Amino acid sequence: MGKKNTISLVLVMTTALLSQSVWAGPTERNQAKRIHDRLTGVPATNATINAMEALLMSDPNCPAGTQCGKTAAQYAINTVQNPNTARYFYNVTLKNFAAPWTNEEQTVFTSLNDYTATVVGLIRDGGDFRQILHGDIIYRGATNLGINAYSNSNNTHYEQLEALGPVTGDLANPNILQGTETTPSVTQSSVTGLASTATAGVMTSRAGAMAFFSDGTNRAMFRFTLMNHLCTDLEPLKDVSRTPDHVRRDVSRSPGGDSRIFLNSCVGCHAGMDGMAGAFAHYEWDYTNDKSNGRLAYRELANPKFDPVTGVSLKHNINENNFEYGHITNDDSWVNYWRNGQNWLLGWGTAVNPDAKGNETGNGAKSLGQELANSDAFAQCQVDKAFEAVCFRSPTEFFDQDRAVRDGIVANFKTTYNYNMREVFTDVAAHCKGN
Repeated sequence: MGKKNTISLVLVMTTALLSQSVWAGPTERNQAKRIHDRLTGVPATNATINAMEALLMSDPNCPAGTQCGKTAAQYAINTVQNPNTARYFYNVTLKNFAAPWTNEEQTVFTSLNDYTATVVGLIRDGGDFRQILHGDIIYRGATNLGINAYSNSNNTHYEQLEALGPVTGDLANPNILQGTETTPSVTQSSVTGLASTATAGVMTSRAGAMAFFSDGTNRAMFRFTLMNHLCTDLEPLKDVSRTPDHVRRDVSRSPGGDSRIFLNSCVGCHAGMDGMAGAFAHYEWDYTNDKSNGRLAYRELANPKFDPVTGVSLKHNINENNFEYGHITNDDSWVNYWRNGQNWLLGWGTAVNPDAKGNETGNGAKSLGQELANSDAFAQCQVDKAFEAVCFRSPTEFFDQDRAVRDGIVANFKTTYNYNMREVFTDVAAHCKGN
């Protein structure tokens, strides 16, 4: 063999060896760093990156598997394996993930509260995330932290818990943030005094009630629940073909003197919304001057803000002269007219108490929360929000690249994972690790 051919052979062999070994390390190392940074938001130690890189290089799903990197992502948020930085997934990433859901401004710049803490705790403990809309659940600081106890009238407990910092007040630690999925279990009814049947996850949390039950007509709770947990709003759900028999009297049937506006626009939202928002008829945010020092009141017959016979919050029947023949709210019954018509595409679960036309019916916020949480839209929304939080893009932004993966995670979320959101975050981080 000539000298020239020998050199060529050596170059080919060297290139092959480099592609199989030398370049494998930096690739996986960069992927490990991205997974860790996206989940925790803080730099990892060399030991953590070394461990995650090893997991990526030994992952049997790599390089082509859809779950390539899942074990590395699980390591990144495991507070036992990664004690130095895993806590920031819970104290920063998840807090910021849920904080915008707790206020009408949808801002992350808000104090820790019972709504946010409950989302963080439920994800941390791998609970069924559907409980967020119907469970007798709450998370709050342990009783031995030297902070004020939970109060129905202020948020001091959570502000003080947050002020302890991510070590002393570590939300990743079940001995510090305790709740329904911890031992001993803590229920919302035992902490707030609400009847268990009146609890509905974060909808009846203090923060949720202050934001969406205060003033107004309680329709805000329905609209923001759609936005926060089904990733939609009233406008895209507008369906003028639905029965308007639950539209309340405060809605004019001839706005501006033109009934066509109601028939071609207003009824499209109100028929479905008012049909379901009746579930909130017994709730009121009770305050005098300062809304932040108010409390959630439920069916208080002696409270002048409630009807003394039906227990319905009086604001549900305000402005009755706008259309005196409209629906009068006498109880907390609700009906989901969106199971029929175009909004069947939200993927409603199996009906529990359908009427003759197949519309699901019920009483109270808890049963409505179950109706919403068992929809396909709820499951997809949680995955989409996790995708945006970790990948910094919508799963539909690069359709061919992300859509199929998103759909697969949604399917696993509902079945294999039993609505465990922690699994969703690790799947999404594995997908967005880069090449």
